[in-house]
Amino acid sequence: MQPMTKRILLLGDSIIDNGVYVQPGEPDVSRQLQSLLPALIVERRAVDGSVTADVLRTQAANISQSDLVISSSGGNDALGNIAVLDKDFATNSRAVLVGAWEIREQFRNGYATLLDKLRSSSPNVLTLTIYNPAFQSTGMERADQQAAEAALSLYNDVIQQEARVRGIDVLELRNIFTEAADYANPIEPSAQGGAKLAAAMAKWVTGKV
Repeated sequence: MQPMTKRILLLGDSIIDNGVYVQPGEPDVSRQLQSLLPALIVERRAVDGSVTADVLRTQAANISQSDLVISSSGGNDALGNIAVLDKDFATNSRAVLVGAWEIREQFRNGYATLLDKLRSSSPNVLTLTIYNPAFQSTGMERADQQAAEAALSLYNDVIQQEARVRGIDVLELRNIFTEAADYANPIEPSAQGGAKLAAAMAKWVTGKV
């Protein structure tokens, strides 16, 4: 009997499902990863716009112990709270920080549940952090960039902490998306950014097969 071909499952949001954001004829992340690993099966389950609860509910089923799972979620959870950046707080800084803590812990509850599901389904899981947006390089104010980076650090803190405690590998996207050309718009990956992401994914996969 021939050995079963390894399967790579790509779960998450538009960090992976970026096909509508790249230029016509350019490959999305899943196609770029498949071209780097032609001997393996790359199955994209990620759907643009998904929040963590969507990934858990619709993408995390039917995973086998032999699958290599790569998951990207949290960015759209953060976008759901973006209005907080423009909110006027008639209060003290302690209350602002408590509000930030509450947002962080709400995300933690859902994200930890997702990681528990993935970890119980496969021993080989890679989770992605959320990259910083390209607000300032696309003409927005510097304060918009600074506020977004500060807010995303709350989510990335959860991702790093909850992954490490479960022995799940983490790919830090803030070290990958470092140039304006990595973005198709202020928040979505371009083909160049997708190529860098696919290369980092492939490096992780080759260390597991």
